[in-house]
Amino acid sequence: MIKIALAEDIGRIAEALKEKVELSPDFKVEFIAKNGQEMLDHLLNKPAIDVIIMDINMPEMDGIEATKKITDKFPAVRIIMSTVFDDEQNLFNAIMAGASGYLLKDEPPAKIHKSIFEALEGGAPMSSIIARKSLSLIRRNRKNKRPVETDFELTKREKEILEEIAKGLTYDQISEQLFISNGTVRKHIENIYRKMKVHNKVEAIAKAKSGGLIE
Repeated sequence: MIKIALAEDIGRIAEALKEKVELSPDFKVEFIAKNGQEMLDHLLNKPAIDVIIMDINMPEMDGIEATKKITDKFPAVRIIMSTVFDDEQNLFNAIMAGASGYLLKDEPPAKIHKSIFEALEGGAPMSSIIARKSLSLIRRNRKNKRPVETDFELTKREKEILEEIAKGLTYDQISEQLFISNGTVRKHIENIYRKMKVHNKVEAIAKAKSGGLIE
């Protein structure tokens, strides 16, 4: 059973999200926090949570600040932002804080379930409109910064896989493209994230592009 926690200060929204999540027998909502501080306090006592679905605009400690603190203390916990905000500043801040994904609150249950699995597999699930804005941010960031080429000590194979990630290929597609197993792809991606000091593929692509490692 995959253990989920929700951070949402509006009770009716929290209950609606809980119902959506638990429509799948794979997931159990273990805890609902009303703000980021409450979520952090809970994890300090009971860290056995796999994925947090995190609101942004909350009292006492907002979702972005909570994400920074949680990813520092509990790097194995995946955090998916869930919010009505789709502006670029919130998106940028959430990514830099270490969020694994970013969804809008009106997503259907199937999309939420798929996103949780994707986050657990090391992916970066996003609503389609958010994904487009992410690419826009990456392009703008690259235009505004002079690339300083670095290879982050990646191996030739890791660079190949990073290029395939940047093309939007899934783990299975990369496996087929490079004639290696799915498990080997995952291991390489874990090494890429570790060497580049990033938490997800959006951060990895942005850092690789700004560093001139990939086009």
